[in-house]
Order: sequence, then structure tokens, then C-alpha cells
Amino acid sequence: MTRRVLFLCTHNSARSQMAEGLLRALGQEQFEAHSAGTEATAVRPLAIKAMAELGIDISGQSSKRLDRYVQESFDEVITVCDAAAETCPFFPYARHRRHWPLPDPLQATGSHEEQLAVYRQVRDALRKHIEEELLAARSAS
Repeated sequence: MTRRVLFLCTHNSARSQMAEGLLRALGQEQFEAHSAGTEATAVRPLAIKAMAELGIDISGQSSKRLDRYVQESFDEVITVCDAAAETCPFFPYARHRRHWPLPDPLQATGSHEEQLAVYRQVRDALRKHIEEELLAARSAS
């Protein structure tokens, strides 16, 4: 049975978008991945680039507001930033809720390469969470 997962972040532009792409690629048919934000903006070019380094194309993903998902059922609703964890509404049809507090790569400063390095760190932290908390749990059941 496919597990539905929703990743939430404030702008749905980097962390939640990378998480959605990672779970789609790593979880294959075992998971249905979605992402949304308390606001909708645009997927950040550095997030697209960091994911492309892993061979995962998120350039076709779009930023979405979370209100479109509130009445849907999910096995997991995962916030990936503190602001979303604090402001995100109650999801009545979510079986489990998780919070993965990750730094905001949009706050990265410095050169293009220094900023990209922050996106890579966040991407790799997301991958670790997904592998250890979602994929490992799925194979154990």
C-alpha cells in the first residue's frame, strides 16, 4: 500500500520541495510525496541545482499553499521548518506528524558556491531523515 506524505515549510520553495523530490526518487512506488507552504512562492534555483547533482529533477515542481491539502488524508505530515511547525493548521486526516527542524537555506550568504553548499547540507540532512525515518520504517514493516 502506498503511503501519502506531505512536507510543509513556510514558502514551499526549498526544503519542502527538496524533500518531495527526494522521497519520490528514493521511495518510488511505496510513497506518494507532496509539499506545500503557508505561502506559495517559487522553487529556488539553488534547490533545483542541488537536487540535480543527485540526478533528481525538481524543476517541474511548483510551490503550493497548504490549504489545498488540509482536508486530504496523509500517513505523514512533516514540517521541515520551525515557522511552519508553529503556524501550520491541524490536519484532521493525518495519521502521524513529524518535525524535522532544518536551517533555512534562503538565509545563506556569501558567494554562489557558499550558498549552494548550504543547500547541499540541507538536502543531505533531508535524505538522512527520509532514509532513517520513512524508508527504514517501511522496510521493517
